[in-house]
Amino acid sequence: MLKFDSRNTIYKMPFGAIKTHQRVRILFPVHKSVGAKGVGFCMRGEKLKKFDLHFAGSDKSYDNYQIEFILTAPGIYYYRFEIYTEKGCLFVGRDDECKAIIGDWLPEWQLTCYDSEYTTPEWLKGGVIYHIFPDRFNRKEDGVRPVKGSFKEWSEPLTIVDPDGVYRANDFYGGNATGVIEKLPYLKDLGVTCIYFSPVFESYSNHRYDTADYTKIDRLFGTEQEFKMLIDKAKEYGISIILDGVFNHTGADSLYFNKFDTYPEKGAYQSKDSKYYSWFTFEEFPDTYDCWWGCTVVPTVSRQAEGFQEFIAGENGVIDKWTRLGVRGWRLDVVDELSTPFVRKIRTAAKRVSDETIVIGEVWEDASTKESYGEKRTYFLGKELDGVMNYPFRTAILDAIRKKDGLEFKKAVLTIMDNYPKASLDCCMSLIGTHDTVRIINELAEVKIPKTKQEKLDYVLTDAEREMGVRRLKMASALQFFLPGVPTIYYGDEIGMEGFEDPINRRPYQWNNQNKELLNHYMMLGRLHKEFGLEDTEINALKHIIEIKRGAYRLIVDLKNETTEIVVEQ
Repeated sequence: MLKFDSRNTIYKMPFGAIKTHQRVRILFPVHKSVGAKGVGFCMRGEKLKKFDLHFAGSDKSYDNYQIEFILTAPGIYYYRFEIYTEKGCLFVGRDDECKAIIGDWLPEWQLTCYDSEYTTPEWLKGGVIYHIFPDRFNRKEDGVRPVKGSFKEWSEPLTIVDPDGVYRANDFYGGNATGVIEKLPYLKDLGVTCIYFSPVFESYSNHRYDTADYTKIDRLFGTEQEFKMLIDKAKEYGISIILDGVFNHTGADSLYFNKFDTYPEKGAYQSKDSKYYSWFTFEEFPDTYDCWWGCTVVPTVSRQAEGFQEFIAGENGVIDKWTRLGVRGWRLDVVDELSTPFVRKIRTAAKRVSDETIVIGEVWEDASTKESYGEKRTYFLGKELDGVMNYPFRTAILDAIRKKDGLEFKKAVLTIMDNYPKASLDCCMSLIGTHDTVRIINELAEVKIPKTKQEKLDYVLTDAEREMGVRRLKMASALQFFLPGVPTIYYGDEIGMEGFEDPINRRPYQWNNQNKELLNHYMMLGRLHKEFGLEDTEINALKHIIEIKRGAYRLIVDLKNETTEIVVEQ
């Protein structure tokens, strides 16, 4: 009875998100049997507005109604239709494929409208990101040892708990900048165009999400001169550097909080007279304070801390310092916990050196509709992020392989493609594994998860589990590389490294235990991705088959038979 489909440009032009002042055309056919006397268009932004569609002629079976409009203010809008008949009004909403159906209290269509001046950096688009956990990728011996904690040989097992029952994340393997330089040819062969480093600044822990000094490279990773050398050497290989910006919290053992009297200057924990005191929130000074997810080692920075925001994003601040050194972008840790004004300041600072500096946020949901701290986030409307970590794509890929449902995959992927500006989607990190997830090969092998941490540490995939994991990882990575966005490889996934959740997913890279079959597969994907670049993506899906076309290539994934085929179209 209704043919309207917002994802078909016959009925809605253009597809997906729109710019301010861009003309939108809606064609709404109604079967003659409905007896329509007119059609209303209801759009909801800050206020609900109704418009009448114009009659645009008939064919044998349908009466066509049309409207053209522009939006002048960025925002997330929602729309629906009303069909007027002699018997009353019929309400029209969408089904889960964004096609029109008649019924009460149905979902509306989303329309993302972003500022027409909004652009995103070109250099990252069509590339490949390699995510490095700095302490664990590669070590070139330099004799530097941690001030606190233990230093291990590359082959030694991880520490998952200290003798007193506490996990302190203070076992170090010494991965360093010169070690990364040594492996740049390897990354080049993998098709990598950008390295995203988990934090590299001075910190107490091996993960370094408890920043001690934003102005210094951690001594175990290298000197500032060595880091600059890494930036310059990587550039020679066509590889750029993105850093992790952890600006929601600092370390308790830091220059700013100084809970353990490590630094000569008084920190917020030591004195209310400290210049850093206003950065933090104390309920009972000094031992009861706001901290991230209840972890006292990472005190939360107040969302209203103007001094901290100036320190990070002001003129000659932290972002200025490292961007001027040659860093080409920032991934913002837990960006949804940062205030909107702060995120906008960060963008301004990042673009101060170059418009081509990338700003990517950690968001696990649909970033276009994200809400946090009581506010609707406006990441992609023109003044904040260039892209996000595309976890919804990850969920769609894993669900498709495990549930063998191509149609649900198509729906999930098209929702993101529909809601994100293309300029943003092209800069999103398309990932299947990170430092926050179980190793992807374990995830896909459907391992029965051991109960204790020690059992998880000791667990090795059986031959059958590993065979399944490798086969499915080939499928998952092929989908990842053919979808829109920047495919992102978590170090070691390309050779089938195993492990469960943190810290077991952060073992040292196994240079002497590479799955060559899997590695060659990833290298092939890197070559293909470079060739098909930013061609528009077409997705077709049956229950058990996903077909993606990009450029001269067609990817066919048969979920039922767990096979992958890449075809060059003539």
